[in-house]
Amino acid sequence: MDRPFYPERILTVIPTLLPYLGVTFEIMLGTIAVGLVLGFFLAKGRLSKHIWQQKVSGFIINAFRCTPSIVMLFVIFYGLPTLFWALFKIDINSWSKGFYVISALGLLFSASAAEIMRSSYLAVPAGQREAALTSGLSEEQSFLRIILPQAFVVSIPNLGNSVIALLKEGSLAFTIGLIDVMGKGNLLISINFGAYAIETYTALAIIYWVLTFVIEQLFKVIEKKFSKGRKSISK
Repeated sequence: MDRPFYPERILTVIPTLLPYLGVTFEIMLGTIAVGLVLGFFLAKGRLSKHIWQQKVSGFIINAFRCTPSIVMLFVIFYGLPTLFWALFKIDINSWSKGFYVISALGLLFSASAAEIMRSSYLAVPAGQREAALTSGLSEEQSFLRIILPQAFVVSIPNLGNSVIALLKEGSLAFTIGLIDVMGKGNLLISINFGAYAIETYTALAIIYWVLTFVIEQLFKVIEKKFSKGRKSISK
């Protein structure tokens, strides 16, 4: 017998899920930090004058981009402890599940971050660098003061889209037992023996819709702020 749909149940489920948003945000921010650091070095390799660095970085980026998130998560969760034990005789099975989620999603995010950084850097006219060097700035100063601010503005829309995608990919954390907002939703469904599943997933969808909207608006504000005094960049 089909269960009836209770819309009012959605309003009672949302307050139960909201406290677990902290875990979701921790995973997202940790993944962004790891991904941006690794992405910087991958982008630097892609832009290198050395062919071997271009090839290695390109291979890593393509490998990460072609790997499904769930596959990478399982490879890291089950493979990393085995690797640590084989190489260092260190047992990391007791480490926080958040470490594995951030490691897996950070690797995947680094590929997107690298391509965003590379394309944004190339979008800045080469004459900007030459003019900066001619005016007496060093390579480092010309990059930090002239190239980086312009490249950052170019990267904002794509970076925002990648962060939104990352937020949704983070919902896979529950598959290895991490209780974030999605994990709590699945626990509620299990506790109720499958009852109110539609209501619970609808509540989760609403939460993710709101988060996506907030992130989107935040990046629009950031883009507007950093675009002041510059030529508007078409999206």
